[in-house]
Amino acid sequence: MNVELASRRTTAVETGQPLLRLEGVSRSFMAGDREFLALRHIDLEINAGELVAIIGASGSGKSTLMNILGCLDHASAGSYQVGGQETRDMDDEALAALRRDHFGFIFQRYHLLPHLDALRNVEIPAVYAGTPQAQRHERAQELLKRLGLAGHLTHRPSQLSGGQQQRVSICRALMNGGEVILADEPTGALDTASGKEVMAILLELHAAGHTVILVTHDPKVAAHAERIIEVSDGQIVSDQRNSPQATPDAAIPEPQRKARSPRRLVASLGLFREAFNMAWIALISHRMRTLLTMLGIVIGITSVVSISAIGEGAKGYVLKDIQAIGSNTIDIYSGSNFGDSRAKAIETLVLADVTALNQLYYVDSATPVIGRSMLVRYRNLDLDVQLNGVSERYFQVRNINLAAGIAFSESDARRQAQVVVIDHNTRLRLFGEGGDPLGQVILIGNLPCTVIGVTTENKNLFAASNALNVWVPYETAAGRLLGQRHLDSISVRIKDGMPSKRVEEEVNSLMLQRHGTKDFFTNNLDSIMQTVQKTSRSLTLLLSLIAVISLVVGGIGVMNIMLVSVTERTREIGIRMAVGARQSDIRQQFLVEAVMVCLFGGLVGIALSYGIGYLFTLFVKQWEMVFSPASIATAFACSTLIGIVFGFVPARNAARLDPIEALARD
Repeated sequence: MNVELASRRTTAVETGQPLLRLEGVSRSFMAGDREFLALRHIDLEINAGELVAIIGASGSGKSTLMNILGCLDHASAGSYQVGGQETRDMDDEALAALRRDHFGFIFQRYHLLPHLDALRNVEIPAVYAGTPQAQRHERAQELLKRLGLAGHLTHRPSQLSGGQQQRVSICRALMNGGEVILADEPTGALDTASGKEVMAILLELHAAGHTVILVTHDPKVAAHAERIIEVSDGQIVSDQRNSPQATPDAAIPEPQRKARSPRRLVASLGLFREAFNMAWIALISHRMRTLLTMLGIVIGITSVVSISAIGEGAKGYVLKDIQAIGSNTIDIYSGSNFGDSRAKAIETLVLADVTALNQLYYVDSATPVIGRSMLVRYRNLDLDVQLNGVSERYFQVRNINLAAGIAFSESDARRQAQVVVIDHNTRLRLFGEGGDPLGQVILIGNLPCTVIGVTTENKNLFAASNALNVWVPYETAAGRLLGQRHLDSISVRIKDGMPSKRVEEEVNSLMLQRHGTKDFFTNNLDSIMQTVQKTSRSLTLLLSLIAVISLVVGGIGVMNIMLVSVTERTREIGIRMAVGARQSDIRQQFLVEAVMVCLFGGLVGIALSYGIGYLFTLFVKQWEMVFSPASIATAFACSTLIGIVFGFVPARNAARLDPIEALARD
């Protein structure tokens, strides 16, 4: 579209056709219930290279006429052509391209962005044109230096005088060439000296080949023009040639009339970078507002990540304890299930079952278990302990480690050796903290047994912390202490890597084949682990859903603040549209800002979660919060999604603003 328009304008100039042509243009506004006609059937032609002054009293319609000429406003009726191209047939993107590449606006109130320095204010039109950063820097610096602002490149508007601000505005108008300069009361807000300087610059621009259109009520300003058009009550009442004052030597190069080829990729990257920069500037310029906006996101992300980490830590802690007592074990008991009243009368679990189970391919080892509460005596101390008659494989099956000594052996079992392994609690009760129990003889019932091993302290969640246990060979317990040949239970350890469910089925099949009836039941700790995992996931999901409510509330807060921000920055939006920003550019800028707010909030939330995790480890020693990459990635995804979802409405509202109404806002 830019190439086509440039070609048409070049042809118009070469054939003597007017550059700008209005035919029967009218513009009306609704004032309450009444229609107000600002322009009435305007017919006007302006040729390339002319210096035209449009004069008239306040409210005569001259500013409305300038806005239509600059494609900031549209005619209610009639035709407006730029280089022979009808503007009413153009979409938003084409009109933005006209404003960006071929018109340059100079406003009475300067309309500079207060948070940008002079250099970046001048660069804005080139950003929307997709000009590479180095090229636009060079062009902006050159323009500012030519207009005497070499020492003010990094000054913000608040650090510049009125005349200097207007010069920056002129440089911005020339950034993309400024074939047509539209100046609305360019000297109205300036003192006499500054006004003369600005007027001299405009005359230089005219001498360099620019088409300059001045809108003014000051006859002294209009006297510089070669053509004066007077507007009154929305109509042109006179259009006369003037003998202009002497034009100074041109110090500014001719406008760049050559149409630039579109650089879509460069433009997209440049606009995104500019949107990112503007978002960053907006955030740091209003720090307190930004912090309050992020607060809901911070709370939500902190809650989600922390709850996920707590859930993972708790699950890991519980599963670790289950694994410690043998997560890959299957226990076989008499009866139909726990609590079966007939279980004590069933005496079908025998040592031969253990031998058969040990021959299964899937089984690592199996051990018989018989037990009873017994009295243990050492010197003058008596204790009630749980006596366990087991095989030498029991400690491997149950994953029990020894703190001192050794476990009994297969030969100890065969000869019914009077040896015993005691647990940590029994050691403390019988021998004290510093006592050495190894080699000492204790009485179990009336049977003297030598202590050959002590197990490590049991801190397992699923074991009683104050329980007293001693272990003797099964044969010793059965033959010398209890006189019991049947087993209370059988513990089976599954080979590593074997499917627990499949092994349990094989065990059940073997036991049913041997007993001929279902007089036993199995308890698989792996099923407990799966239940714990499932319950943990459900609780984490429930708590996370509650935390998500914080995210939604935070998102609504972002949307509200962004809507307020759109209202506060309406004039900025109007300025950007005037220098060539499309609706999509404005929408992108505010959307990027919303996403950045949420992403920063997400980063702060994640950092707080890690801080909470650190404090958690200081006060809770048993287990710790576990932060998974998945939860961090989810937090970032949630932050981005919230920014997009809740930033869309403010971004859309900003993009839909009318440039004229936006520029008129304070």
